[in-house]
Amino acid sequence: MFLCSCNRPAYTDLFDGESLDGWTVHGDEKWYVEDGEIICESGPKAEYGYLSTDAYYDDFELTLEFKQEADGNSGVFFRSTLEGTKITGWQVEVAPPGHDTGGIYESYGRGWLIKPNPERDKYLKMGEWNEMKIRVVGPTVTTWLNGHEMVQLTDEKIGEGKGSIALQIHDGGGIKVRWRDIEIRPITAAR
Repeated sequence: MFLCSCNRPAYTDLFDGESLDGWTVHGDEKWYVEDGEIICESGPKAEYGYLSTDAYYDDFELTLEFKQEADGNSGVFFRSTLEGTKITGWQVEVAPPGHDTGGIYESYGRGWLIKPNPERDKYLKMGEWNEMKIRVVGPTVTTWLNGHEMVQLTDEKIGEGKGSIALQIHDGGGIKVRWRDIEIRPITAAR
């Protein structure tokens, strides 16, 4: 059977490849653009830092690529709000091997909601470019890493969430992550 995608909205770039226009930096960690990539690095305070979209996104499919250098502990938040560097919302983990990349964590809330099966950690390519896809529709979140489904979770609290998309740099220092090809496609769904 042929499925027409005629009425599906197209992906749009969240990052123009040249500047941080449309994004806000939270905290003192380093966020900058170089060679068409967003780079986050630990700053002298080695604290948490975030780069959030100015716009809010409800139901969407987000694709991006990341490359972890040094420690690489980071994440992609969705339906999140920030006060300084205190973030409320949900994170899809981006971390070194053995630390649950693709899992979903609730900051300042319930903590880990779901971790991927440890066997799926083999899909992470540390020090190389990885493609992540995140689909959020109502209360259901599905994540993929390099084409492999990592987790799917349906959670009432997520379904009630509103907020932006944010990239994170973890505290502790020694972290550097590169991001590129950040694209989003809105999904129309009854909520």
